Order: sequence, then C-alpha cells, then structure tokens
Amino acid sequence: MTRPSSPVLRAAVGVAVASLALSACGSNTLSSGGSTSSGPAPTATKNAALAAKLPAKIKSSGEIVIGTDATYAPNEFLATDGKTVQGMDVDLFNAVAQEFGVKARFVPANFDSIILGVDSGKYDMGISSFSITDERKKQVNMVSYYTAGTQWIAAKGNPKKVNPDDACGLNVAVQKATTQLDDVTARSKKCTSAGKKPINIIVEVGQDKVTADVTSGKADAMLADSPVGLYAVKQTGGELEAVGSIYDSAPYGYVIPKSETEFGNALVEALKQLESSGGYKQALAKWGIQTGAINNFALNP
Repeated sequence: MTRPSSPVLRAAVGVAVASLALSACGSNTLSSGGSTSSGPAPTATKNAALAAKLPAKIKSSGEIVIGTDATYAPNEFLATDGKTVQGMDVDLFNAVAQEFGVKARFVPANFDSIILGVDSGKYDMGISSFSITDERKKQVNMVSYYTAGTQWIAAKGNPKKVNPDDACGLNVAVQKATTQLDDVTARSKKCTSAGKKPINIIVEVGQDKVTADVTSGKADAMLADSPVGLYAVKQTGGELEAVGSIYDSAPYGYVIPKSETEFGNALVEALKQLESSGGYKQALAKWGIQTGAINNFALNP
C-alpha cells in the first residue's frame, strides 16, 4: 500500500515514534510508482514440482511481482531508507518464493488498488495483510497463511476512557478500505440508532498516519489488525496502549487471480513445506508475532 506524506508528530513523541514515521517516508513518490523491494535471488529451484505449477508469466520472468501496502508494520513497511519494503510478509514470502526457485519483487501500492491490480495483471499477487472474506473470494483466490484479529489502541493511560463497545462521540482513526473501517462504521450506526452521538471516523490512506493521529491527539483511539496495533504500542515507546481484547480473528490470505487455482494449491504446498522445515515460524518469530501462526494452510478456506 502507498503511504501519505510523513506526518508531523508532536515533540513529546520519542525516538521510537520518529522511527515509525520514517517508515512512511517517500509515500508521495510511492503513489506515483515508487520503489520496489526484491527478495534474494534463489540459488536453485528447491522443488521442481512446485516450479512447474507457476503461471507462464512468472516462469518466463523468473520473479513474482507483488502489490503491497508498505505502511503496515510489522507486516509490510518501509525501511529507514524510505524505499526498501520489509516486514513479516516480506520475509515469509521470500522463503516461499525460494521454494519455487524465483524472486519476489514487492511494489508499494494503495491498499484499495491491490486486488484490482491483481485482476488486471499489473501484479502477479497481492500480499498486504488481507483478511480473507467472502466478498474478496468472489473477486480473487486467497491462500491462508496467518491469523490476526482486531485490536483497539489509545493514548497511554486511556485519558478519554475509550471503550470499544461504547465509543460514541469519540474520534477514532482507521485505515481506508480495511475490515476495521467496516467494523467502526457499524459501531457508529449502533450509536445513532441508540440516540447517541456517532463516532467521528477519521479515515487515513496509510496505517502510519492512523497511528500518528493517536499519538498527536487528533484521534482518541484507533483500531487495526492485532499484530500491527501491538507493534505500534511497542514502537511508540510508551505513548500508546492496547484497549480491550483482540476479537474477530480471521486468516490473512495471499491474493492471486481467480483463474490460477493450480498456483494457489502450489502456494499451499510451499507453505506446508516451510512449516515442516521450521522456516515458517522463523519468519514470524523475527518480528515477534508467531502467536498468529497456523498450520492449516488452504486455498479459499
């Protein structure tokens, strides 16, 4: 996904928050094409049977072009150089690509443009913490590889007494085109149906800006995927805290064209092999989010 321009954070925000904001640098350039990040070149095809199931375009080019929203730390975000895409999704799929004997090239894009980009052939895949939903499965194939829920985050000490089940009248930040936007919109409707003030929903293009809205005081709270929200708490050096419990856990899925069922099944097999070898959990452990590991990888679960 593409990030907006780097937010201006309040002076009280520590060095850790500054680092988080830097991960969003270069957003304006990313929206016009931006930089890409490629996985390491494989030394050899590790599984000829899997490689045989690659789509012809990937076989020919030797690389998988992947659309990603590089604003979603620790899953996918920009390194301090403002160009290189890094994160759990990058490390894990680089290992998957090695199973096929090809490279993975991550291309930053707006989150809500990725599935369309896969449909149009602009990207071979979309990997960007996509929760698997029935609506998305109508458009594309999805291969499950991780599970995450939703976590609410507020300023340290929760000065506005944010309660996810009664956030009426509060300012709540959320990223555009996410399941969390659907969530908070439904919660706001419940508020108005009960005769209360609606939630003032602040919608941002990138998750980095969502986090900055809370640290700056523009928003009273935010909601995001659990690994992302908890990583923000850690990276902001005590400026934020988790509110309430994780809920609505669901699998993440790799996005591929609807026509590429064989490739989807091959991705399932590659993930199973990585799970058996220990490489799967190793990629998650590097970012401290191995609690979301699964072993029931599947095409369109």
